[in-house]
Amino acid sequence: MKNDPIMIGMSTPEDFSAPASWVQAGFRFGDKGTHTSRTIMFEELTMVLQECAEDATHDDYASAIIDRNCLGKRTVATRKLSSQRLSELYGLDPSLPLFRILRYCWKADKDGHRLLALLTAMARDPLLRVTSPLILGMRPGEELVRQPMTEMLRESVGNRLNDRTLDKVVRNASSSWTQAGHLKGRGRKIRQRVNPTPVVTAYALLMGYILGVRGMGLFKTLWARVLDASTEELLQSAMDAKRLGFLDMSQSGGIIEVSFARLLTQEERRLIHGQN
Repeated sequence: MKNDPIMIGMSTPEDFSAPASWVQAGFRFGDKGTHTSRTIMFEELTMVLQECAEDATHDDYASAIIDRNCLGKRTVATRKLSSQRLSELYGLDPSLPLFRILRYCWKADKDGHRLLALLTAMARDPLLRVTSPLILGMRPGEELVRQPMTEMLRESVGNRLNDRTLDKVVRNASSSWTQAGHLKGRGRKIRQRVNPTPVVTAYALLMGYILGVRGMGLFKTLWARVLDASTEELLQSAMDAKRLGFLDMSQSGGIIEVSFARLLTQEERRLIHGQN
């Protein structure tokens, strides 16, 4: 499990060393995460992406938040902190393939915004990833019990976070899963099923592809599990994504091949050692 890209993020061992290409693509690893202080900040992300042009640079995003105050924060210090946290969660940098493609998918698929945000934040916040097995293992209608999430986080981070901080991570992560649609309710958090669009499916499969997964394995990664869909449902959604031009997929003799030549640039394909 240590270096299995299908399971990466379920728990990240202390001795895990991520390939440089994963980091350059936009994934983040380690024992720290933005959820010690913030949620996935979905509303703030939405406002920033509305404010900035599609070809905006990282400096343009920072200027929109800090100089133009597109988030409506009261102080410069709060604006700077918001810019930092959003950058941690999403990159806000088109040189990172994950963010560039997030931005492309965001424009194409309004209905998929919440899951696109969650998937990207999970890729970049190890603490949020650690909470995923608990949420994804819940049945629709089941109420979230926070103590198991606390224990799961404590097992992952050891003594690096105190009880007060762990409690804050649990509250922020619960809010993030609610913003994404996997949970509903304010006080009591109840699991509900999400409905991924074809574009979201393509993005989730791409995340596994960047991590080196190929073929049917792409439909079994952590990112695919976030979509709350069976393999058969994901295959159908992927076919729809193919018709929309977000991926290429072929099936022959029970073997499935998926590639992203139309979504990735030549430089990005070289980065992740893809052949298609």
